[in-house]
Amino acid sequence: MPAGLTATDRRLLWWAAALLLLLIAGVSVMEPPAARNTSVSPSIYSTSPRGAHAAYLLLRDLGFDLHVWEEPPAMLPSTSNTLLILAEPVEAPTNADRAALLHFVERGGRVLFCGAVVPAFFPDAKVKPPLSGATPWILNADLPGVISRGAEHVTMRAQTWWGKIDPSQLRLYSVGDNAGVVSWRIGNGEVLWWASASPLTNAELPQTGNLALFLNSIQGSSPTRTHIYWDEYFHGERTSLAAYFAKTPLPWGAWQLALAAVLVIFSFSRRSGPIVMPAAVSRLSPLEFIDTMGALYRHASAFSIPVEVSYRNLRLELTQRLGLPAAISDTDLAGAAAERLGADRAEMADALTAAAAVQRGKLSSRQALALVQRLESLPEKN
Repeated sequence: MPAGLTATDRRLLWWAAALLLLLIAGVSVMEPPAARNTSVSPSIYSTSPRGAHAAYLLLRDLGFDLHVWEEPPAMLPSTSNTLLILAEPVEAPTNADRAALLHFVERGGRVLFCGAVVPAFFPDAKVKPPLSGATPWILNADLPGVISRGAEHVTMRAQTWWGKIDPSQLRLYSVGDNAGVVSWRIGNGEVLWWASASPLTNAELPQTGNLALFLNSIQGSSPTRTHIYWDEYFHGERTSLAAYFAKTPLPWGAWQLALAAVLVIFSFSRRSGPIVMPAAVSRLSPLEFIDTMGALYRHASAFSIPVEVSYRNLRLELTQRLGLPAAISDTDLAGAAAERLGADRAEMADALTAAAAVQRGKLSSRQALALVQRLESLPEKN
């Protein structure tokens, strides 16, 4: 350590070094992965088996009017030939997002929604409890149509099954009584629900029926060109400046600068504040006198002395208030107090008689305490 540092300065330096090591460890442990392809969600940026990069490239190569959507749902255009793909979103929607999605569908928009969290986006959707594991299921088409064209069977790792089918809903694919693909009319638009996004993922898109189901769901029954918006907003991709900086080391740097500023202010305030000597406790304080006297009484086992003091104080107070002679007996004093002050004659006489009968050294500390408390409480009752 440099010469001239006080013990306080050394402690501050050690604490600063320890906090710096903790920050370095936190950055190394909690820093999010830099590569997008490690994502477990079916994102178009992910080339992992669970990603959807291959499906995105396929639509682009087939000449679809395809857009990556990283804006809130309120910014969506409301046209009848517009499709929004929500493939297992991981971010929760706000009330404004839910209202915007409902307005988008009611105006004629189409939504391809994949996953079990559809009630969070469309509260009227009813699904069964989530399934455990990721077992692949073979789903059979319930009836021929534009969605099932060329795809009588599809493979899907269902996360859940649809619940009760309403009149506005049509079951398209199922396993037994469990519906895995449902078409739902809302206003002038439609929500096409898949129980999972696995048919459009990189690993399972080539499987039998999955590619046809995906392309049929994209085109639908619209004879005109479909404008496709593939949502990445609810996968955490945001176009705002704050969202961009949140993925960089800048927030950690800001926390470190803030901590350094706090340490500087703390050290400056300790050096520049007024020097105040601590107040010395007087040895003549009343509490110390009381503690000392109590210790002497306890050491001498003189527990009857406090009783005698309380007894004399009570008699003095009553005789002065009632204007009686000091030599009056305890029984007469209790009677006068009961007659003129409304006191309990028996309680007053018993307490005074018990205190008068106390002999030095013949009383325990608990008995003395109880008797003193009894004598001290008698004036409060009157």
